[in-house]
Amino acid sequence: MPHEDILRGDGPDVIKRIEALCTISKDVLGGQAGDPMVLRPWQKQLIYRLFARRADGKRRHRVALIGMPRKNGKSGIGAAFALDGLLFDGRGSEVFSAAAEKEQAKIVFNDVKAMVKRSEELSEACVPMRDVIDVPSTGSVYRALSAEAYSKEGLNISRAIVDELHAHKTEDLWNVLTLGTGARSEPMVIAITTAGTTTDQTGEESICYRLYQYGVEIAEGRHVDDSFFFCWWGAPDDADFSDPEVWKAANPGYGDIMNPEDIADAYKRTRPNEFRTKRLNQWVTSTESYLPQGAWAKCAAPDRVVDAKTKVILAFDGSLNHDTTALVGCTVEEKPHIFKVFCWERPFDADPAWHVPVMDVEETIREFCRTHNVVEIVADTHRWERSLQVLADEGLPMVEFPQSDERMVKATERLYEAVVDELITHDGDELLARHIGNARTRLTNRGIRLTKATKKSPLKIDLAVAAVMAFGTSSNVKSPPKPRIFNFSDLLG
Repeated sequence: MPHEDILRGDGPDVIKRIEALCTISKDVLGGQAGDPMVLRPWQKQLIYRLFARRADGKRRHRVALIGMPRKNGKSGIGAAFALDGLLFDGRGSEVFSAAAEKEQAKIVFNDVKAMVKRSEELSEACVPMRDVIDVPSTGSVYRALSAEAYSKEGLNISRAIVDELHAHKTEDLWNVLTLGTGARSEPMVIAITTAGTTTDQTGEESICYRLYQYGVEIAEGRHVDDSFFFCWWGAPDDADFSDPEVWKAANPGYGDIMNPEDIADAYKRTRPNEFRTKRLNQWVTSTESYLPQGAWAKCAAPDRVVDAKTKVILAFDGSLNHDTTALVGCTVEEKPHIFKVFCWERPFDADPAWHVPVMDVEETIREFCRTHNVVEIVADTHRWERSLQVLADEGLPMVEFPQSDERMVKATERLYEAVVDELITHDGDELLARHIGNARTRLTNRGIRLTKATKKSPLKIDLAVAAVMAFGTSSNVKSPPKPRIFNFSDLLG
């Protein structure tokens, strides 16, 4: 970028305004909540270039993609950009923070609201409400948006801050935001994100990855587009992600805004792909093996006996027709023990009409409960509502466990950490080990969860899913819950 564009730009003024008005939202290594925001040299360089102006006085950039690993002050700088747009982008400004989910969008919004409430000067100028911040003297307004783009047509956007663009499942909201700036003379849509996952090398399914590739082309001189701003901190794809020197190089706030001990701990306890995307800002493919090689085998304790008094969680991952149905137990004790109860798999020479023997499954569950101290039977109700209701009506402690991202991500990560730290044992069952080995992970915007290598993969993972459900529940159990949680009529309704 020509140096004169930076000199004639708004960067120096934006920096002065941010440091005069913005505060830190929570206690971090770089300061305490409520302290004035002090911009680092690398942040100032970013702002100089982002807010550059052309020779004709117009803003050089209308759309920006800024990538940085987590814990480098991403939300704080996003909030500062939003507040600056609300107060200094002219009368009638409409500023938005946007994300794939409303909770994510509210992170930046709530940071701005906190800044307003802490400042007497800002409190006099702005009126913060639950979902809106108004500036009555100028008619400007600031809101948070989520990805339900169908309801966001007709926006007249002056500035938008898009958080974690990689998590957007479609490009609908992005298109609404960029099209919504058409009536403004100097709008800005600024995406501040970490990297994410792609299902293939083209990354065509990800608007964030497509913009990233476009930015790389501009940076390498293969494309010219002055309206698009691109800045990306991260490690090279071939870098050794276990090397602390790589961590330092990839994180501009390392040792200042970011605590080096935090990233070292994350390396030990985080799945490799998630560490690479969130901590090194590298794009990765969507799946990888669930556990490090040999980690599951180290936890084997085949001689361990589960007696009739030990509390047990029984997890049920059920299917019909051609798939597999699995029952896995996990003890509720200081060092839980995971074990296969039963697994129904379609025989290779089975009739095409073969299906899981439903009555056998029900009776196996009953028999296990007669011989063990089962405090919960956790199950996803999909396709098994009748059987689960029958068992609940008999007084068995059935508890619904929807296999949603929210539930499965937490359970997947808990078992991973316990296995890596050798905080669990298991029965050494070969089929269970095979399903664990077949399991892959995919990143969601909430974290990792189990998946097959591909949708059509013949490799089974049902016992692994049940093990995750059982262990993920066992750590929450304090006392036996009330049984008969299922209500068949509600499920059907």
